[in-house]
Amino acid sequence: MIQTKKHEIWFITGSQHLYGPETLDAVKAHSEDIVEGLQADNTITTPIRFKQVVTTSDEILTLIRQANSDDSCAGIITWMHTFSPAKIWIAGLKALQKPLLHFHTQYNAEIPWNDIDMDFINLNQAAHGDREFGFMTARLDIPRKVVAGHWQQPHVRKRIGRWAKAAAATSDGQNIRVARFGDNMRNVAVTEGDKVEAESVFGWDVQAHGIGDLVDYVDKVADGEVDQIVNEYEQAYVIPEETKNNKEKWQAVREQARIEAGMEAFLEDGGYTAFTTNFEDLHGMKQLPGLAVQRLMEKGYGFGAEGDWKTAALVRAMKIMTDNRNTAFMEDYTYHLEEGNERILGSHMLEVCPSIKKEEEKPEIQIHPLTMGGKEDPARLVFNSKTGSAVNACIIDLGDRFRMILNEVEAVEIEEGMPNLPVAGVLWRPEPNLQDAAESWILAGGAHHTCLSYELNSEDLMDWAEMNGIECIVIDETSKPREIQKEIRQNEAYWSQ
Repeated sequence: MIQTKKHEIWFITGSQHLYGPETLDAVKAHSEDIVEGLQADNTITTPIRFKQVVTTSDEILTLIRQANSDDSCAGIITWMHTFSPAKIWIAGLKALQKPLLHFHTQYNAEIPWNDIDMDFINLNQAAHGDREFGFMTARLDIPRKVVAGHWQQPHVRKRIGRWAKAAAATSDGQNIRVARFGDNMRNVAVTEGDKVEAESVFGWDVQAHGIGDLVDYVDKVADGEVDQIVNEYEQAYVIPEETKNNKEKWQAVREQARIEAGMEAFLEDGGYTAFTTNFEDLHGMKQLPGLAVQRLMEKGYGFGAEGDWKTAALVRAMKIMTDNRNTAFMEDYTYHLEEGNERILGSHMLEVCPSIKKEEEKPEIQIHPLTMGGKEDPARLVFNSKTGSAVNACIIDLGDRFRMILNEVEAVEIEEGMPNLPVAGVLWRPEPNLQDAAESWILAGGAHHTCLSYELNSEDLMDWAEMNGIECIVIDETSKPREIQKEIRQNEAYWSQ
């Protein structure tokens, strides 16, 4: 399992000296209580650290510069407990290079009707103090998220926790390195892109390696290491007796274990957290990596097929946001167009992460011929995915900018068997329906390779897109192709500025 860097969120409270030191002491104490309460909530897994109450422009600028230079700081949360004159925030906000969440809350949940006086009002001014701060962030056009509500409300805490995960993923994106084993599939357009711009925007470092570099690693894997990995297979998956007793098929399983070990060693040595393969470029390989890729994704690596490095990096980013749960490389495979029961079958020929399997079932290792690649029959994990709400997302390069397109979907049970299609599969109903979803996706230029996650929702990915400064098109239950087309045309004007 690859390790993700630990991050934290800084909590900064705005105030001023107008009301005296006792008020500032109360502001600090209340801020500490709020942060302690947020930290105690198990939906917030990214640590939140109270930094200080700021009252001057110099304090704010110094603190923001510290946040910018601290690699452990993934983002900041601001709250204006009292009235904090927004002009003191100008220099700091203009210098800010980390994601910002503006938390619009107050310490007390209810108005103390019998006791309320001007001292209380002077202390508890978030109702207009946050509006003052909100004007300045709007005036400076600062990318930010606004969360309003009492700090003890579960739904408020949950939104903060999810934003914090997106911030951590954005920060960790600076460390995403993608190894491209071979090039992109020939003549395919959507998997191409500007790797220099991707590094500038996201921090993704994308490097190409000849397949021979990987073969050298695979050939050096010792039989004892293969034995150990195969033992793991036997514990985690179903392996039919017919496979175990068939020398050729058993060797196919062992070959995937050898590929897995060699590929993981290569990635670790190079500091890579994501990778691509291409069935057109397998010189020196005995099989197209199948089971090996599934296993590496299960360990947290991002992956894209046919050289699709953008999707590989996106899969890694989404795995960071989900702590590597219920998230997988995906492709729209084919449609079920029964009137009133339209569905999409998602899969890929070999490479779907088993993190999305049904919890009560074990995937089965199977060996079957593969018509593409011209190599030996590869081993792969075959399973049906879990059901439930999910989001399916891609990133495309439009030449002048990147665009994320996402579709909210509902995964349903695959009730029929597919004996002649031995792949891992997901069957889903796209929102609002297949016709409108497909038309909207195509109008937006959505790719055929995606990342599917049961852990994330549209708000999570919109937050991530905002933090990375890219366009985001959401297809949900309210979407209509005509409105999506209008949004795209309006976005052209905004993003061309």
